[in-house]
Amino acid sequence: MKKGSTAYRWAVASRVLAAALGGYALASALTVLLALLWPLPKDQAVLAATMLSFIQYAAAVIWVFSVRSVTRAWLGMLIPTVLVAALCWVLQAGGAG
Repeated sequence: MKKGSTAYRWAVASRVLAAALGGYALASALTVLLALLWPLPKDQAVLAATMLSFIQYAAAVIWVFSVRSVTRAWLGMLIPTVLVAALCWVLQAGGAG
């Protein structure tokens, strides 16, 4: 794919969206999960998980631009986000049955 082509520009734009939106969704879902799992007082668990979310978001952005295809970038953001969000739902009252 040529760097000046329209397809290349759309691929880069798609990666930017995957990094920005998918990375945010994944980092926030992981933050909720960590806040639920850590055996700390709730306010400290939320604070610690929030501080780690900056690292998680940065790692997600780097990963999106390091994979070979745009499809893999999107799936790599969507699948873990859905799994982590489902686990959070199960751990909260929504999954109590």
